[in-house]
Amino acid sequence: MKTNTLPLLVAALLLALSTSAAQAQAVYRVVGANGKVTYTDTPPPTGAASMGTGASAGSSVPGSQTLPYELQQVVNRYPVTLYSGNGCDACDAGRAMLRSRGIPFTEKTVNSNDDIKAFQQLSSVSTLPLLTIGSQHVKGFSSTEWGQFLDAAGYPKTSQLPGSYRATPALPLVIARPAEKPAETASSPATPSSRTRPSSSKSTTNPNGIQF
Repeated sequence: MKTNTLPLLVAALLLALSTSAAQAQAVYRVVGANGKVTYTDTPPPTGAASMGTGASAGSSVPGSQTLPYELQQVVNRYPVTLYSGNGCDACDAGRAMLRSRGIPFTEKTVNSNDDIKAFQQLSSVSTLPLLTIGSQHVKGFSSTEWGQFLDAAGYPKTSQLPGSYRATPALPLVIARPAEKPAETASSPATPSSRTRPSSSKSTTNPNGIQF
C-alpha cells in the first residue's frame, strides 16, 4: 500500500519554517583594530570602521502596510529575501516567479568582492540564487521546490498585491558608508604630574549572521 507523503512533506516544511522565524538583517563589514575584516548582522559600535546595508529587510517589507491583512501577516512572519547576481539566468527566473506569484520580497545582490565575502562568511554558500523564507534557506532555483516552501509558509498561490504596491529596488548586500571622522580633541601641554590612563576597550563579539 502506497503512503501519501505529501502531508508529511508539508508538515516538515512548516516545522522548518516555524523553528525560528529569523528575519533578513542588514549586513555590516567591520574592520577591527588589528585590521581583521568580519561581517555581521549586528550594528558595529559607534566610531568603528564599517560598511553596511542601508536598511534591514526585517519585520516589515517596504510597502507591506498597503498589503491585504492576511498577506501582511505572512510577510511579517516569514519575510522573503532573494540573493541574486549579475548574469545569473537562474536568478532572473526566480525573480520572475516571485513577481508572477505576487510575493513581496527583498532582493540583495552579490556582485562586488565585499558582497561575495560577506555572503560566503554569513551563509557558507557560494552559489546563487539563494532564497530565504523566514529562517528557511533554499539553494538554487527550482520552481517546484520554491513553490512548496512558499505554500508551506502560507503565501497565496496567486497574486493578491494591490495596484498601488511597488516592489522594493534591489540593493547590494554590502553598501559602503563613509567612515566617521574621529572627534577632534584640544591638545594640552603635558605636565610632570599628569598620568595617562590606559584606554579601556570592549571586545566586540562577532555573532553569527544569517543562519543556515
